[in-house]
Amino acid sequence: MNNQPMQALASVITEKFIAASPKEAAAALAGLATHEVLLLIGGLKAQNVVAVLNPMDPPKAAAILRRLPLKQASYVLTRLEVPQAAKLWKEFSAPYQERLASVLEPAFVQVLKTAGDFSADSVGRVMHTDFVAVRTETKVGELVSRLKNMPRKKIPAVCFVIAKDGTFKGAMRSVELAFFNVQTICGSVMNKMNAVHPQDSLKAVQPIFTQEETTLLPVVNEKDILIAVLEKEHAMSVTSTKKTLWEKLTK
Repeated sequence: MNNQPMQALASVITEKFIAASPKEAAAALAGLATHEVLLLIGGLKAQNVVAVLNPMDPPKAAAILRRLPLKQASYVLTRLEVPQAAKLWKEFSAPYQERLASVLEPAFVQVLKTAGDFSADSVGRVMHTDFVAVRTETKVGELVSRLKNMPRKKIPAVCFVIAKDGTFKGAMRSVELAFFNVQTICGSVMNKMNAVHPQDSLKAVQPIFTQEETTLLPVVNEKDILIAVLEKEHAMSVTSTKKTLWEKLTK
């Protein structure tokens, strides 16, 4: 008996379930055997897999990720929330960590290893690694083509420009790309932008969003290598929640 139509239907239902309520979908899938989960999410887009693994208990999420093809697993891992990705990394065996490290950027691996050291009110706790970055020598037309292949909701407000060694050089607003010649290299039309560090406090970096007139800031390590981005809404919402909680405790 051919079960493909039933599996396809189950995947569609799972996708809609995840889109409607990622946390509930994560809880429901966590109760299934790992091979059953893989049948349901195997054909889903990476963004749906990320959405359901983010709120899932790390041991179960790690077990699922380990069963995915290495290329897919590394792609999903780099798009999870940093704290969750770091927890999954600790769940992996040393041999599997080595396999992943062989296809991941060294700077990202270092982020995973040190994520637990970030304080609760730091950039490192809310930054994420799902961003668009191009080399200084990349042509504007190549960047535009890349953005056209992305889902509309995933197109970032800002694209970042890096050197060959990964160091942060500048930024380009996505809405402004249409005004440049497609043959122009990104390094010649990028704008300078202040970067923040994982150890910075969220309160300290808030004014930078206003100074730069942006909703997305680059996060760099001690060597100025671009490792993540910080969204304004995440920075503001976290500090706002903490302030409200503090006010409640001091009443």
